[in-house]
Amino acid sequence: MNEAPASRVVMISGANRGIGKILSEQLRQAGWRVSAGVRDIASLPPGPGLFVHEFDAKRHQEKDWVDATLAHYGRIDALIANAGIMIPASIVDISDDDMDTMLTVNLRSPIRLVQAAWPFLKACKRGRVIILASLSGKRVKSALSGPYAITKHAAVALAHSIKKTGWADGIRATAVCPGFVATDMARSITSKDDAEMTQPDDIARMILAVLDLPNTANVAELSISCSEEDLY
Repeated sequence: MNEAPASRVVMISGANRGIGKILSEQLRQAGWRVSAGVRDIASLPPGPGLFVHEFDAKRHQEKDWVDATLAHYGRIDALIANAGIMIPASIVDISDDDMDTMLTVNLRSPIRLVQAAWPFLKACKRGRVIILASLSGKRVKSALSGPYAITKHAAVALAHSIKKTGWADGIRATAVCPGFVATDMARSITSKDDAEMTQPDDIARMILAVLDLPNTANVAELSISCSEEDLY
């Protein structure tokens, strides 16, 4: 029988805006206790079931955040690597610095976060890891999204690597791969109206369902599109 969400703790990066903010709200409503990692702690005041800690994916703060979450809650049951960055550029124009920034935020930081929390995800016997990837982790939609897609393809592989490594210990991982979602990031790169894009609330509802699945019903990838795609 699954453990009640009220006793479970989830860490969410980038929890003060977009998908991360909605996730935090919906998880708390469902009874989860949330540890929110944000760059500006003043942007997300703490409240019931909400612990807020400074976290910048570019500053190697993963272990500090994990340690603070453990000190506050005493356990970690799930991680949601939601923080991400997209710098539009073609593969021939992308600078080393911009490529390194995307690799750091979209890939290296989630790896460090999982490494820091691994013993505690094992201890609960049903640890869950959600990697917010993108449909750009499944295909390259345009030249200007190519370098970003490289990092998100790697993020999808990260989710599979986590699943393979933690399977015997009850750890399950899912790469969530949405297309355009009505957030500031999408608004900066598309002219689509919000109503034409996938809503953050719908992404959050699907992630909540995945988090509550038993160990015998792993969802390795969850692809979500707001428009017609050949495969998604």
